[in-house]
Amino acid sequence: MRSQLSHPISLGLVFMSPDFFPYAAQTLEILRVHGRIPLLAGCSGAGLIVNGEEVETASGIVLGLYSLPGAELKGFHFSPAEVEEATNGSYWRSATGIAPPGPNGWLIFHDPFHMDADNWMRSWNAAYAPAPTFGGAASGIFSEQTTQVYLNGDVFEEGFVAISVGGGVTLSGVVSQGCTPIGEPWTLTRVEQNLIHQIANRPAYAVLAETFQKLAPADQQKARGNLLIGLAVNEYLEDFHRGDFLVRPLIGGDPTSGILAVGAMPRAGQTMQFQRRDAAAASEDMHNLLSRAKEDAVGRTIYGGCLCCCNGRGKNLFGVPNHDAGLTQRELGPLGVSGFFCAGQIGPVGEKSFLHAFTAAVALFVKR
Repeated sequence: MRSQLSHPISLGLVFMSPDFFPYAAQTLEILRVHGRIPLLAGCSGAGLIVNGEEVETASGIVLGLYSLPGAELKGFHFSPAEVEEATNGSYWRSATGIAPPGPNGWLIFHDPFHMDADNWMRSWNAAYAPAPTFGGAASGIFSEQTTQVYLNGDVFEEGFVAISVGGGVTLSGVVSQGCTPIGEPWTLTRVEQNLIHQIANRPAYAVLAETFQKLAPADQQKARGNLLIGLAVNEYLEDFHRGDFLVRPLIGGDPTSGILAVGAMPRAGQTMQFQRRDAAAASEDMHNLLSRAKEDAVGRTIYGGCLCCCNGRGKNLFGVPNHDAGLTQRELGPLGVSGFFCAGQIGPVGEKSFLHAFTAAVALFVKR
């Protein structure tokens, strides 16, 4: 692998299946010594991704070596106790020693069982947004709630590993939430915590029912059990398009009171649009966003990528292997990509980064 690179190695990303847990430390040492890798990071994954291939029931290792000319890279590990201490952005700026304007982006792999990821995301955004953060939650042995995250030669079962990307290389990419918008954008007019009472001064449930009824019969069939809500993250846009909404689940609805319960904390005045998630919508969303990323990168070198896919995607969703990895190669390749199937994804929507589910997050190392 070293001989294929025309410049020195800048970064290594490694993902291992759970049966490598007893040998992880020895494996990292072999990779660092024989790969001559100055900075090595990654985590465990129940499924592994390499270039255009998704190995969903994997036993093995994926290693990506990246040559990133002019990049300034730093690696960190933080414990769950440090996550609890971080009540604001200044904590992370002090802990990393990276102050504004900060890096061009972050790549993060975290343990999903032993840290409060939601609170971490809020304080992290306060420190570094709008710089994008990409990554995912390690997957491993769910019954034992055991995963691993890696930094250089160290193996951790808690906390998160963060790589800052600065200098002559930036992070950009795609966050495909697997949905297609349905109906029209609306304004939330009465909200109480995660309960939406009114949309456009009408009972929220009635607006949802009307949106569903206006769908074609075939689309109604696809939408049953697959309806979600998209919340606009930037109210200053004149028109809202795919990728402008943070998609969150519809938990339930009451036709009598007209209330919808959602898996988020929306606010009155926020623009929303209902969304449909299924295999066709997810494929369309991924294709369109990758096409947009390709246009944005015209004239700039893409050195490689990291693909973090939800465990709920893959063959379970699409019915065919290698969907997300293959589509990434068709749109952007040939491209060196490493990655894994994860228990949650991290990626930006608008100027902040969020935790996602059922998402494919593609982080691209791009010449600045």
